[in-house]
Amino acid sequence: MQEILMPKLSDMMEEGKILTWSKQVGDAIARGEAVAEVETEKVNIEITSFSAGTLRKILVQAGETAPVGAPIALVGSPTEPLDEPAAPASDKNTRATTASAASANGSAAANGTAPVAGKVAAPVGAPAMTATVTETGRVKASPVAKRLAEEHHLDLRAIRGTGPEGRIIRDDVEAAIAALATAPTATTSQQTSLVASQSAVIPNPSFADEDVEVVPLSNMRRTIAQRLQQSMQTTPHFYVTMAMNADGLIGMRQQLNTALDAQHDALRISYNDLIVMAVARTLTRHPEINVSWGEDRLLKHRSVHIGVAVALESGLIVPVVRDANKRGAADLAREIRRLSDAAHSGKLRPDEFSGGTFTISNLGMLDVESFTAIINPPEAAILAVGALHQLPVVRDGQLAVGNEIKMTLSSDHRAIDGAQAAYFMRDLKHLIEAPLTMLLG
Repeated sequence: MQEILMPKLSDMMEEGKILTWSKQVGDAIARGEAVAEVETEKVNIEITSFSAGTLRKILVQAGETAPVGAPIALVGSPTEPLDEPAAPASDKNTRATTASAASANGSAAANGTAPVAGKVAAPVGAPAMTATVTETGRVKASPVAKRLAEEHHLDLRAIRGTGPEGRIIRDDVEAAIAALATAPTATTSQQTSLVASQSAVIPNPSFADEDVEVVPLSNMRRTIAQRLQQSMQTTPHFYVTMAMNADGLIGMRQQLNTALDAQHDALRISYNDLIVMAVARTLTRHPEINVSWGEDRLLKHRSVHIGVAVALESGLIVPVVRDANKRGAADLAREIRRLSDAAHSGKLRPDEFSGGTFTISNLGMLDVESFTAIINPPEAAILAVGALHQLPVVRDGQLAVGNEIKMTLSSDHRAIDGAQAAYFMRDLKHLIEAPLTMLLG
């Protein structure tokens, strides 16, 4: 009997939600054939079976989640006896009930879960839990689990991990929080922590029930919230804004699109395409901006892979244009259109929205004059692009009508100094105002 496992479809993926099963129990499955559609933190992706045979049992039903590496189905011969693995720890309610239904006798100390200073141990009556600890004494836990445990003042060493190799995941911490809520002899400090955590999710009592629509968070929205909150809390942002003369950009775009018309090419080059081109070439000249923060080291990237933020109804996704500095305007335009279309249709592959070294967020098409963007970790910078608009300017002592665009660079001050950011923006401004120089290489 072979297991179909929940695959790891992105660097940040910890769990996946089964949306639909395209195969049912008893169906024949060929090797490499799609069996289910999974919702990750970014996109919905079909997963395939690495084994051929008959689908004997579905372990994770549609609508349920499972951690990465957990078995979700069994494949074998029609007559082979089922040898079922332990069901994946995916149902939060089931685990919370298990935790709260344990015997109320004994104490945290008796269970070997004495609290650390400032931390809450497993509640009295909860089952004994032991975290997986490495040889260096580090508790194996996901970043989300660590942050959630810290917010609720829980000791990770008192929580049993159900992820791969005993890793503590978000569901494990939420189960411990649920156990605290039902523990009959919780200490005052535990009750205070629990009340504080619950108060954040209790609806405002001034709202009538009919005035409130409860919208469950999708995996994408949950991940966006976690990553942006983490970025603002852990990354010291600073901002450099410059206004740039866009007359040359307008002229270059017109010339390029006229040339495409002459070749009977339906492709249209946008201002955003030219901005991506200018940024890519500026990053080549300023490799100190094309970096990632690695906690105890700085990662300087040799390649320029630019993420271009795309707004979807379900949230934001950032497809990545590989080797953007080596592409011409038409090539960039085609690749950006392809990635955008794939994002809107849910067909992006994991390698197409990961591995970026720098991100551009453009709200100019929505008439936003200027804004600041939150850095997409582990990248160290992101460029916010505003609208191109006309305004009165003075040229050669005469009042005239000019075109201007504002851009703001958000930088991680741990990795990028203020002067480095200013030099980058200065050289980017030179390319935007004299875009034909981009064609010189």
